[in-house]
Amino acid sequence: MFPDARAAYRAATQATMSSRKLEAAALFSAARRIEDSLRDWGSADCERRLADALEHNQRLWTFFEAELLESGHPMSPDLRQALLTLIRFVDRRTYELLAHPDPAAARALIEIDRNVATGLETTPEPGGPPTG
Repeated sequence: MFPDARAAYRAATQATMSSRKLEAAALFSAARRIEDSLRDWGSADCERRLADALEHNQRLWTFFEAELLESGHPMSPDLRQALLTLIRFVDRRTYELLAHPDPAAARALIEIDRNVATGLETTPEPGGPPTG
């Protein structure tokens, strides 16, 4: 019986970790897309490339927002509120950049994506509060 219980626990842990790793990979990818769009700034299609990258990033954050707003979400209320505040900032900055493209201002979104992704890659402590 113990081998089956351990295998079930391992499978559940891997499923949870894989969703965190998937979210981290998506954020790293979105950050890379924004960063890549800033290369050759001043070229004929630079603003379109930035807009495409920003829209992709915003869709990702909208997914996170919808998940956080679900009733009964297991994340602590304080952490949920902090992330929802961060999402509002990402939305505002995205709209600003779509209206007035600025490579320097876009770097904030790159850093946010990378920092949140790095946090998602860390392993939560057993018995700690749910983080997502």
